[in-house]
Parts: sequence; structure tokens; C-alpha cells
Amino acid sequence: MRQYYTAKILEHGATAQGVDWKSAESQALRFRQLMKLAETATCSINDFGCGYGALVAYLMQQEYDFSYCGFDLSDAMITRARDLYDDNPACSFTTEYHALPIADYTIASGIFNVKQGAADLMWQDYVLETLAQLNDKSARGFAFNLLTSYSDVEKQRADLYYADPLFYFDYCKRTFSKYVTLLHDYPLYEFTLLVRKEEHP
Repeated sequence: MRQYYTAKILEHGATAQGVDWKSAESQALRFRQLMKLAETATCSINDFGCGYGALVAYLMQQEYDFSYCGFDLSDAMITRARDLYDDNPACSFTTEYHALPIADYTIASGIFNVKQGAADLMWQDYVLETLAQLNDKSARGFAFNLLTSYSDVEKQRADLYYADPLFYFDYCKRTFSKYVTLLHDYPLYEFTLLVRKEEHP
């Protein structure tokens, strides 16, 4: 996985294509769904699988008052992110999971999509293990997205993971919190889950 995304950033640079999205517009739409998790504009954010730090630009554009730590396995991604945002004292980046602080919220966008040759059940185990990590690093909640199993069958690719939104909704409700929101009403072949550790006001 590290090699896959490193190749993308080296080929396309700090662009949506550099983190394997089709367009900047779809990338921003995903951020908008994920950031519905935050109940106030002042918060601390962990960006799990941060790529080149595109979420930072979105948070600045939307005038959040934030502190941010980006985590990515790809050294090339982190190097590019630091080139872009190292002069922002609110931002830090790391390739070490254990260096992530506990933040108000942890966001994971697109990290579960590319399974390459992995079997679906094996990939599901990986997703569930990673959700536990997101939970551990979040004081108030976490959010993530997955490609949906409701995608048109003829458009599905063998190297991508298409998830059952009802399975993950149920898993998060039973495992992490009573306060789970499923967003499946925006025009992308995916869904977003918001997991809050406290009741939404």
C-alpha cells in the first residue's frame, strides 16, 4: 500500500490524482461529509492517511480554528505535506502511528479503497483493526469513508473494496458508540460513517 500511494504522489504531485482521487471537487465533497463530525469550528484533528495534507487547505478555506496532525505510511507523502505546511504552527506530520496524539477527532478519507489482490474478508479484518486505531486516537469521535457495495456492478473494479454500509454501521454501533451517523446521500459511489463518543447536540 505504501508503494502504491508513493508511486501516485511521485507521478502526479500534490494534486487529487496524487492521492488517487479523480478530481479536487470530489476530494472536497468527501472532506465536507467527514467534517460533519465536528460539532464546533474549534477542534483538534488527526488526519489518518493524510497524503500531502489536502485536508489542511480545506480546513483553512472553511475557517476552522484547528490544530492538526497528519499521519501517512508514505515518506514521499509526508515530505510533500511538510513542504506545503511546515510553516503553519498548527500542523505537524508523522509516519509513526504512535506519534499521533489523541485529538478531538480523527478523519480517514480513502484509506480503505484499494485492496489490490487482498481477499475481501482479509481486507475487512484490516479495516476493523484500523477502526480500532481511529477510535483509540479520538477523544470525541472519528469519521471514515468506504466505497459502497451499492455501486453499479458493471463499474466495480477487482482491485477495489466495496463495503456493505449496513455491516459497518452495525459494527460501529455495537463496538464503539451509540451515536453513529451513516451518510449515503451524496453523489459519489461511497458512504461516510460518523462515530461520536457523545450525544450530538
